[in-house]
Amino acid sequence: MTTSVEDSSERARYEVTVDGALAGFAAYRDRPGDIRVFTHTEIDGAYEGRGLGGLLVSTALDDVRSRGLTIRPLCPFVRGYLERHPQYADLVDPGYRAPDA
Repeated sequence: MTTSVEDSSERARYEVTVDGALAGFAAYRDRPGDIRVFTHTEIDGAYEGRGLGGLLVSTALDDVRSRGLTIRPLCPFVRGYLERHPQYADLVDPGYRAPDA
């Protein structure tokens, strides 16, 4: 099984593929101030339970970090991933963080 994650900027989403077939995506909108807003993440039912959602989001967040962007995690899946992986907490836009974060 060959898995890859790519930024499909023309579609404004990161896409995860398995053996060349689209298995899921994490949609985003870019906003002024170098902010990437994650709006929705979806994994096709045929690929659920394989850890592809985590791979997709971690790769997307690593890409965001490499570009010097911050994020706003409107997507519940991305928010949940951030709660379980605090090493990415610094990517959250300071204006979007909870007061005690």
